[in-house]
Amino acid sequence: MQIYFFWGEDDFAMGQAVTSLRQSAVDPNWASFNYDKIMADRAEAVVEGLDRALTPPFGTGSRFVWLANTTVAQQCSPELLAQLERTLPVIPDSTVLLLTSVKKPDSRLKSTKLLAKSAQVREFSPIPPWNDKELAQRVRQVAGEMGVKLTATAIEFLAESIGSDTRQLYSELEKLLLFAGNRTQPLTPEDVGKLVNSHAQNTFQLADAIRQGHTEEALDLLAGLTGRNEPGLRIVAGLTGKFRIWLWVKAMIESGDRDDKIAQTLDLGNPKRVYYFRQEVKNASLEKLQKTLPLLLELEASLKRGREEKSTLQTKVIELSSLFR
Repeated sequence: MQIYFFWGEDDFAMGQAVTSLRQSAVDPNWASFNYDKIMADRAEAVVEGLDRALTPPFGTGSRFVWLANTTVAQQCSPELLAQLERTLPVIPDSTVLLLTSVKKPDSRLKSTKLLAKSAQVREFSPIPPWNDKELAQRVRQVAGEMGVKLTATAIEFLAESIGSDTRQLYSELEKLLLFAGNRTQPLTPEDVGKLVNSHAQNTFQLADAIRQGHTEEALDLLAGLTGRNEPGLRIVAGLTGKFRIWLWVKAMIESGDRDDKIAQTLDLGNPKRVYYFRQEVKNASLEKLQKTLPLLLELEASLKRGREEKSTLQTKVIELSSLFR
């Protein structure tokens, strides 16, 4: 029995996993007979998919049934739950059944508990931009899968440059793979810097300008980012990550915590970075840093409600930098 449940908002990473799973299961010569993708946002569609999952495959390979955008882990009628309970245990080994959802499963539901027991569950949520340890681990993993050799410092540089953008990570690694050619030595940060556009670094520069109260510089950096069509929500994510780290560091410094404890609390891959964070927040008060996160939350909400992006970003950048003058 091969049942999978993928969920999360990182649609690119999920798409990569779905493609890999399908290719491992389905014989391409029989794909038109054995591959079904069903938009399963309705109970009737879920039942249809379960029925197809019970059908033996034609020819060679397995049958692959994909119930996309299903809501069974958020809401599930008693009738549909009964159908799942009857069907999941008897799905043949010749079928791969995949359910996917953007939304987080509701752990209180019986349907979610059933999936947790019957399926292999994988989460595809974006890694927070401030979690450098997990970002570096993901770069290391994907680079290994693609055969790109990177030094440890190059991995850190690439993680900082790309942040949580999975799509760009694959794109940049493809370029680096071509750049490396037959080279046996791992690529260095200098090699990576020749090809990779560091949007995260530019966002961090914007955060630095705001923290220093340099409004004109901040607006110039913002103009550069928007001029390169950097999505507003990505800019906000980078700023939020940076200011959240600064707030934690400042609060722990004032509580008398040592660098090793700060590094452990923030799950920093390199504890030596705490020294630089200390220097950055040296002249910023805890009170001012505390005021930044509600403003950034307001900015994110405004952009998600469809407010005009450029002027909304400019207004909030001015408001944020004014805090630190």
